[in-house]
Amino acid sequence: MTVLAVGLALLGSLFFALGAALQQHEAAGAERPTIGRLFRRPRWLLGGLSIGIGTGLHVLALRYGPLTVVQPMGVASLLFALPCAAALGGRRPTSRELGAATVIAIGLGALVLVVPPHTGDPHLSATGVVVLLAGAATTALALWAASLRTPPAARAGLTAMAAGVLYGATATLTRVLVYGNWDLWLVLAVPLPCLVALVMLQRAYAVGHFGVAFAALQVADPLTAVVLGALLLGEPLPTGAASALTALAAACLTVAGTVALARTTPLSPNVHLDR
Repeated sequence: MTVLAVGLALLGSLFFALGAALQQHEAAGAERPTIGRLFRRPRWLLGGLSIGIGTGLHVLALRYGPLTVVQPMGVASLLFALPCAAALGGRRPTSRELGAATVIAIGLGALVLVVPPHTGDPHLSATGVVVLLAGAATTALALWAASLRTPPAARAGLTAMAAGVLYGATATLTRVLVYGNWDLWLVLAVPLPCLVALVMLQRAYAVGHFGVAFAALQVADPLTAVVLGALLLGEPLPTGAASALTALAAACLTVAGTVALARTTPLSPNVHLDR
């Protein structure tokens, strides 16, 4: 069963990566990447379908394997996404890009592994939902504001990180829903951060630094979910000196890989390089 779970999770990561690369290609090629304009682009919609399939496969994988095995497989999407985006842009990914992505994937995987599994049923009150949405919105707004006067690579990363925070909030709300808490106010709250995150992510993709944007998304999303889960759902955080040191080392690897990726060539459809 565990082998099946790993296979499903890896296949889901491939579909998610392909969808993200397609959406970035279309967003970077649009003069004004608004959601209305992007919805009229077939390849952007195909990217959304691919992301939906990838998400479904990842959820299915959780039926056959524990979270501690399945969740780290999600970071493989970063390694799949770079070649996909480079191919759409008419070039090959460089060894430096792939090396930086590998470092990020190792760091993210280690961070996920040190988080203890949660055995209780998550529950969130109406007050908790308001706190969650307000906190995520404030953080995302601060990141977006900070991105306005930064170089392109930093702008792509900060904007995608803002989207990742909102997706992390969405994941937290969804986690409560899948455990049977179908209160109307909770169901209505789920689409709000997801839709805003979608808009922000397309703006990040439009900058052209796909590797940085996708890496920032992959960092911010799970970390936000872990923090919100700990603060609002009572889920455990890593404890002990060994876990703390592992988490610190993993965070350093992730940051170093992201910085290295930011110094590489933008993966834009308007950039054609032979390397």
